[in-house]
Amino acid sequence: MANPSVSNRRTFAIISHPDAGKTTLTEKLLLQGGAIHLAGEVKARGAARRARSDWMKIEQQRGISVTSSVMTFEKANPDGSIITFNLLDTPGHEDFSEDTYRTLTAVDSAIMVIDAAKGIEPQTRKLFEVCRLRSVPIITFINKVDREGRPCFELLDEVADMLALDVSPQAWPIGMGGLFEGILDFATNRASRPEGDSREFLGKRDVDPSLPEDVAEEMELARGIYPEFDLDAYRNGDLTPVYFGSALKNFGVAELIDAIARYAPPPRPQPAEGGTIAPDKDEVTGFIFKVQANMDPQHRDRIAFMRMVSGTFKRGMKLTPSGLGKPIAVHSPILFFAQDREIADTAEAGDIIGIPNHGTLRVGDTLSEKNDVRFTGLPNFAPEILRRIALKDPTKTKQLRKALDDLSEEGVIQVFYPEIGSQWIVGVVGQLQLDVLVSRLEAEYKVEAR
Repeated sequence: MANPSVSNRRTFAIISHPDAGKTTLTEKLLLQGGAIHLAGEVKARGAARRARSDWMKIEQQRGISVTSSVMTFEKANPDGSIITFNLLDTPGHEDFSEDTYRTLTAVDSAIMVIDAAKGIEPQTRKLFEVCRLRSVPIITFINKVDREGRPCFELLDEVADMLALDVSPQAWPIGMGGLFEGILDFATNRASRPEGDSREFLGKRDVDPSLPEDVAEEMELARGIYPEFDLDAYRNGDLTPVYFGSALKNFGVAELIDAIARYAPPPRPQPAEGGTIAPDKDEVTGFIFKVQANMDPQHRDRIAFMRMVSGTFKRGMKLTPSGLGKPIAVHSPILFFAQDREIADTAEAGDIIGIPNHGTLRVGDTLSEKNDVRFTGLPNFAPEILRRIALKDPTKTKQLRKALDDLSEEGVIQVFYPEIGSQWIVGVVGQLQLDVLVSRLEAEYKVEAR
């Protein structure tokens, strides 16, 4: 990859079952990267601070993610080079898995978060299989080791057996639950402890004598029985490096972000009709994997999220959407930090930029300079639940239609206008989507419906 700026980009998603700690981990990754200085940890309702990546009102109320958030931040390597991270925080709830599936088409790697007390849960396994189908390499983070959980070896064996992956632990908890004393980084042989000190681990005699005797033996055994990390095996999807930690207590997060910088692949070629498009191709190309309405409700905006596949984009450049057939000038491309944003003057392969539009861009569209590329592999979904939608105030019909048109462009709901009858029908994948729809209609459009 000739462009050093592109080779230093890491575009990745975080996948997990609900409540495994995905959003809290997102916060702490941003904290480690210097993008924020105070994490809005996910807490009970009424907390003074809200999770930075959960920006929609219903997400803040319920403490769950129902949309994909995009956050871009940078971190310096020890050699002075700058790594640009494009982090996509995806919905964990199964009703919104289609949004996650589409998001996984836009990333080059993923972090799989596992609750140390629960192991691999159904949604985790489902999303892992999507990653496997798309050859997305996985780094595993076993979270909540500061609470009572299952034995480390049992968790590692479950990952290996259920997911048919080689596992290579790269960090190890010094005790678990009430005996948790920190994290040992196998790469550096240094142990980080709650008091903030860090020292080299020399063997059994260097372990705090108050810890159980088997802790040091576990560490030495883990390094002996599991395979060493192999970069090619990881990037081919045959091996996952495993990190233990506590996102809430910020343990193991520094090691995780360093692993993403060292091991995760830079932007990869993307499948297209007639072949693949390499990131070093001169022509600017990209595809729309998400449309989000009302990120700024006061302006009724509609933002299309584009994954840059190749070329160097410059503000004001004209690109042709495959669904439109004629070029549009992109005057106000956006870089994201959840709902916060700034104008992007340039963007490289691997970056995620937002394009404000008025319905001209849809999920699945390819954008290119010459209109000679069509990317493939973006999934479509059939609704599993159909419901008629009724207004409490019949005079708001026009506002309802505008709202449904906007929200259907996100690809999360589908709207059907029957030839007979006046009630519109909405189609969704899960019940929670209906709850979110009603909430957004009221919060963003001042329309009460049932």
